[in-house]
Amino acid sequence: MIARKPLAFVFLALVPVPFAAQSMPQPTAPVFGYADFAKQARIEEKFLAVPSAKLAGQHLKTLTAEPHLAATPQDLKTAEFVAQKFREAGLETAIVRYRVLLNQPRVVRVEASDEAGKRLMTGPAREHVQGDPYQDNPNVVMPFNGSSGSGNVTGQVVYANYGRREDFELLAAKHIDLHGKIVLCRYGSNFRGVKVYLAEQRGAAAVLIYSDPQDDGYFRGDVYPTGPWRPESAVQRGSVQYLFKYPGDPETPGVASTMDLPNSKRVPADASGNQPLIPAIPISYHDAEPILRNLKGPSVPQGWQGALPFRYHMGPTGVRAHVVSQQDYQRRIIWDVIGRIKGTELPDEWVIAGNHRDAWVYGAVDPSSGTAAMLESVHGVGALLKQGWHPRRTMVFASWDAEEEGLMGSTEWVEQHAGTLGRAVAYFNMDVAVSGPDFSAAAVPSLKQFIRELTAAVPSPLGSSVYRQWQNSQPNHGEHNATHTPPAAGDETHVGDLGSGSDFTPFLQHAGVPSTDIGSDGPYGVYHSAFDNYAWFTQNADPHFLYLQQMARVFGLEALRMADADVLPYDYVTYARQIENYIDSARRSALEADFGSLDFGPTQAAAERFLAAAERAHRLQTAPAGDLTKLNLALRRTETALLSEAGLPNRPWYRHTIFAPGEVTGYAAVAIPGVNEAIDSKDANRAAQQLGVLAQALDRATHTLESGL
Repeated sequence: MIARKPLAFVFLALVPVPFAAQSMPQPTAPVFGYADFAKQARIEEKFLAVPSAKLAGQHLKTLTAEPHLAATPQDLKTAEFVAQKFREAGLETAIVRYRVLLNQPRVVRVEASDEAGKRLMTGPAREHVQGDPYQDNPNVVMPFNGSSGSGNVTGQVVYANYGRREDFELLAAKHIDLHGKIVLCRYGSNFRGVKVYLAEQRGAAAVLIYSDPQDDGYFRGDVYPTGPWRPESAVQRGSVQYLFKYPGDPETPGVASTMDLPNSKRVPADASGNQPLIPAIPISYHDAEPILRNLKGPSVPQGWQGALPFRYHMGPTGVRAHVVSQQDYQRRIIWDVIGRIKGTELPDEWVIAGNHRDAWVYGAVDPSSGTAAMLESVHGVGALLKQGWHPRRTMVFASWDAEEEGLMGSTEWVEQHAGTLGRAVAYFNMDVAVSGPDFSAAAVPSLKQFIRELTAAVPSPLGSSVYRQWQNSQPNHGEHNATHTPPAAGDETHVGDLGSGSDFTPFLQHAGVPSTDIGSDGPYGVYHSAFDNYAWFTQNADPHFLYLQQMARVFGLEALRMADADVLPYDYVTYARQIENYIDSARRSALEADFGSLDFGPTQAAAERFLAAAERAHRLQTAPAGDLTKLNLALRRTETALLSEAGLPNRPWYRHTIFAPGEVTGYAAVAIPGVNEAIDSKDANRAAQQLGVLAQALDRATHTLESGL
C-alpha cells in the first residue's frame, strides 16, 4: 500500500475460535443477484471449507523470507512462487513483464547542525531494536523515497506539521519564506507525495518526512519488540510520486510500458508532471528529535505539537541541514503474475481479483498478508475446479508488482487492456489484508451492500460471522439502504469510498470498473519499515493465521459470487442517492464560498433521473428471470458512463466524475471532484463548467441503464 492514514485500534481480549470448529453461517434471505441461490450456496460452502490458516502462514513465511523491493531478483522469486501456486490450482498462468522507470538509492544522507555549527545528527540511522531476527539482512534497503529527486542542498530547517495545505498557509501567515529551506514534516493526514508537492511549489530545496511518536509510536502504546507500535529507529519508506496527477510509469501516462514500447512513445520523467524535482528523504523520530529540539522561531500551535518531550517550534532559525540524495533512475523490469479461469457461459466477462506483491522491505503486513490470503483464495477455487465446477464468467487473479512505487504493475496492465476492460464486471482489491482483527471495506456505492451480504456468509475467528463482528466493532454510522434487506438485523456497517493508494485506482478511476477494497486492521506501527516482518506479524497481528484464513474466504467469495451471479448485483439506487447527497453537500460548500450564483438545478435534475432509472432497474434485479443479457450489459456499462473523456481539470488521466483522490490529500476520496475542487479553489467558472460535465455524465448513466430495461 503506497499510502496509509495512522489509525487507532484495540485488540479484543478474546481467544479465537478455530475455524474448523465453527458452523458456516447460512444465508437467511434471498441473495441479491440470484434467482435461486440454493445451488450457489452449496458451491460456496465447499469453497469456504478449503482455505487453510496453516497454509496461509506457510505462504507468508515464504514470501517474507527476504526483502523483495520491486525489480530486484528477490522480487522475481516471489513472482515465480505465486505463479507456481496459481498453476497448482489449475489456473492458466503467465508472468507479464513491463519496463518502468524506477529509482533505487545510491547515497542518502542528512546532516543537521545548530547555529554555532555543532553537529546535531547524521542519518538516516540504521533501523535496530533488541532481538529482531530480520533487521540485519544485507538486502534491507536504506531508507529512501520512491520518485525522490536527486540533489545536494543545504538550508535552514522549517517544521511544517503534517505538510497539509493549511499548514503551509499558516507558515505563510507567519511570514516564514520556504525558498531554499529544508522542510521537515511528519507523516499522517495526507499522502507523502502531497507534502513534497506543496513544499516544492513554495520553493523548498528538500523535504524530510519523519514519523512522530504521537501518530504511531510510544504515544499510542508499547513499541516493537514489546508491542506493535513504531520504535524510535523505524523509518517509513514510501513513494512520493505525484499520484494525484497520474499513477504508473512516469514516462508513459496513459500508455502501457510494455517491453517493446519504443523510446519515442516515452516522455522525459522531469517533464511528466508526476515526479518531484527536489530531494525527499524519510527519517525516524530518533533522527528528527535533535532537529526539532533545537529549532527556534515561533512556537507551534497546539495542533502541531507531537509527542516528543519538548515544545516544538517552526524555525527557520536554530538548525541548518545538509541533504544529499543520489538516486539511480533506470528503466527496470517488473513482473505481474496473471492467472485465469475461463468462464463457461460468459467468457468475455471478467471478474478480476488482485493484490500487489512487492514490498519496501519484508512487507509481512503490506502486502504479503494479502498475497498469502489470495493464494488460499486461489487454493479454494482450485479445489472447486478439481471437483468439476467452472465459473460462468472468466475469473482473473492478479499479483501486481511495483505498487509501492506508484501502482506501476496494475496501471500498466490496465492501460495495456484498456480496449477490453469494458468486459470486466468487477475488480476486487486486497492490499494490507491483515494487521489485526477488525474487518473494513471500501467500495463504489453500487457494491457496498454486496460486501455486507457476503461477509454474513463467512465465519469469524471470534465466532458468528465476519459481518456480525464487523458490525459490532463499529459505531453507528447511520448509513441506511432501504432498497433490500440487510444481511443482519440492526444498523448497517460503514463501507468507505475509494480514493487512491492501492491497485483499485486504475480500474475504477481510469477504466470505470466497479471496485472494492477489503482488509482486517489493528495496531500497526511498523508500516514500510524493516520491522514489518514475519516476527512482528506472528507476535502482533495474527499469531495463528486465522485472520489470513478469514480474508482468503471473503476475497475468494467476492470473486465466486460475482462470477456466478444471474444478474450483476450492482445497487444503483444507493449509488444515485449518494450522488444526490454529494451534490447537496457541494451546494452548501458553494454558498459558504459565496458562489451563490452557481446553478445546481440541472445537475440535481440529472441525479433525480438517474435515481428513477436505478429504481426501475432494481425491480428487475430483485426477481431475475428470462434472458438477462441486455440488462447485465446495461448494468455493467453504467459505471463506465460516469467517466469523462476529457478527464479532470489539470489531471486528465483521472476520468471518473464521482470519485478521485484529492489534489491536496493524494489518497482520500473526493466526491464529485471536478465540482468540489473548483469550489475549493474559488474558481466559479470552472465549478460551473464541471457541474455541466457531471450532469452530462449522470444523463449518460441514466440512458445506459434505461437501455437494459
